[in-house]
Amino acid sequence: MTAVIQTSHAPTWSERLKDAGGVAFVALVLGIPMIGLTTVDAGGMLEVRTRWAALGLFILLAFLGRLLFAALGNRLRARQRTKARLSTGAPASGNRPLLLKALGWGLLGLSLALPIFWGDNRYVIDTATTVLIYIMLGWGLNVVVGLAGLLDLGYVAFYAVGAYSYALLSTQFGWGFWEALPVAGGAAAAFGLLLGWPTLRLRGDYLAIVTLGFGEIIRIILVNWTDLSGGPNGISSIPRPTFFGLPFKPPSDDGPATFSSFFGLEYVPEQRVVFLYCLILALALLTNLFVSRMRKLPIGRAWEAMREDEIACKALGMNVTNVKLSAFALGAMLGGFAGVFFAARQGFISPESFVFSESAIILAIVVLGGMGSQLGVVLASLVLVLIPEVGRDFAEYRMLIFGAAMILIMVWKPGGLLSHREPTLKAPSSFIRQSKREAA
Repeated sequence: MTAVIQTSHAPTWSERLKDAGGVAFVALVLGIPMIGLTTVDAGGMLEVRTRWAALGLFILLAFLGRLLFAALGNRLRARQRTKARLSTGAPASGNRPLLLKALGWGLLGLSLALPIFWGDNRYVIDTATTVLIYIMLGWGLNVVVGLAGLLDLGYVAFYAVGAYSYALLSTQFGWGFWEALPVAGGAAAAFGLLLGWPTLRLRGDYLAIVTLGFGEIIRIILVNWTDLSGGPNGISSIPRPTFFGLPFKPPSDDGPATFSSFFGLEYVPEQRVVFLYCLILALALLTNLFVSRMRKLPIGRAWEAMREDEIACKALGMNVTNVKLSAFALGAMLGGFAGVFFAARQGFISPESFVFSESAIILAIVVLGGMGSQLGVVLASLVLVLIPEVGRDFAEYRMLIFGAAMILIMVWKPGGLLSHREPTLKAPSSFIRQSKREAA
């Protein structure tokens, strides 16, 4: 018996140049409307002007970048093949879990130190607050997509339900933030069950289409049900969270006590910004703790088992219906909590804040971070939120930089930034040693 060994042949320079030429042609087609042509105001009229130099530079960079990327990719694949041949079946690095744990604790320490060292920088605190909102949303969607394996393209609907629930309860009935938080989360969970029940038999692309339609239905209802949601005008004057009943307002002689007057501090607007940051940080940490604990319970193990093989779960007698509904409900509840904070932070919401692009960004965070990885969601949120902020100086090319960064990440790490994830449960060391002795 002869074994046939297939070897991948390295591309020749002519093949590389042909491939890079194809990329340059695509760059030409895409670059003409985005870079080569621009409109300027010429005496009250729009005039189209060309920028051939910028277009030529873009095409040249695409050509050279493709050549460089192909060379690096070939070298990386050759190194991986060499490492696979030399591998003895042992883990690639025993220090990886320790490094990831150290990275997680380092990010936690940085988030706790942020208001201390940068509390007077409103831009930094606001950006960090936005990152934490997306982290919380990513952890919620990670329950549905990363753990249960259910593709959800309408997750922004639960975000909207939580936000509008708090807006209506606070403006119409005078409820406070902490009173409305569990009710809004429960309302979002109810909508999660409403979505999950008719989709029990669906999976893959069909499930994605249904969830996408559900998200659009919620947005259209918010736009057209003017008596309830205010329609396109939204809801304004939403009360901000208080510190145990102490509002973050300038003190007045005849008014109630405020945060600054109660603690004898000078009022500065940054106090409210820092408080909102600390509030979303606490909510995000509680969300992480909740999801981590749920994964170790039988329902969490059932989610991951269903993600791997739903047919096998049914054959073992598992109630797949309840498992799916629990994933939809819990993921929706966490999204509703994030929506409550978003409405309280903004003080104004409208249907334009809950469009499909928000669902796409949240799903991108889960996929780029690594399916089922809690720390991966944090890293992906940092990348996807900070890249547009860094690109503010290049306003015309902001979304181009954003899209190119996403493509590079997925080509470089197709499984996500943290595709390797430690198992939720590990076999005892004594059982592993016994198994090795029996195998020997």
